[in-house]
Amino acid sequence: PHSRPRHPGARTMLPLLLLLLATAHGLDKLHYTPTLASSTLGGLRTTSTFVLEQPRCIFTNLQGNAVIWLVVAVPEAVANFSNSVRPGTPERAFQGFPASAPAYMTLNTTLLNYPCPRAPGEITVLRVGSETSCAGDGTRPTCNGPLPGPGPYRVKFLALEGSKPVAETEWSELITLRTARPPGSIPAMGSGRSAGMIALTTILSILFAILLAGLVAMLVFWGSDACGSSSTFSKPEVVSVQRYNTHHVHDQPAAQL
Repeated sequence: PHSRPRHPGARTMLPLLLLLLATAHGLDKLHYTPTLASSTLGGLRTTSTFVLEQPRCIFTNLQGNAVIWLVVAVPEAVANFSNSVRPGTPERAFQGFPASAPAYMTLNTTLLNYPCPRAPGEITVLRVGSETSCAGDGTRPTCNGPLPGPGPYRVKFLALEGSKPVAETEWSELITLRTARPPGSIPAMGSGRSAGMIALTTILSILFAILLAGLVAMLVFWGSDACGSSSTFSKPEVVSVQRYNTHHVHDQPAAQL
């Protein structure tokens, strides 16, 4: 039998059917994409952490008992990610990421910690990967531990009421962390100098030469001044003493007197 040609609109209907299926199960798809915090804060990405904006004014239709989780995944796990796998299970444990758990769930909180609207001047960010004490503790599978490598990673926010997923955001764009410099590429102490160090060394050398020249000039001046002062004393006059020949007076005879 001949296969019937597929209707052109069948392909476009598939995403709509998936959306309706999710809505039927009570899952609210939110048109919000998690983003990195403002670059003015600094330190947005390190070798093991990154900073996200809090999802303020996003989960507005949820009940007060809903818990919002952050999902961190490798890109390959996004397509097959299941919202029905509960946080804290081996499939969602940080300690198994990414070898045995391609995605983990962390930073759970209630809507009270994401108030809307945001107060003016308030810093509303989340640092992912900031907990080091629980990184190797298997009893804390939802640890917000340091990320194991530069990534890339993708994240989304997922709201649960009990164990039931009720709302989720879009997945973020790829997030790549900084890469640490290998030890062999770091110059050893004294093996190289930066331009600033060279300039500072040159300036100090010039100042030392000027100081040394001034010291030598001062010593020469003091020496010449001492010699000039000693030459003002007049030489003592030479006293000439005339030499007299002593004439011996001989006694004359009394008769001649």
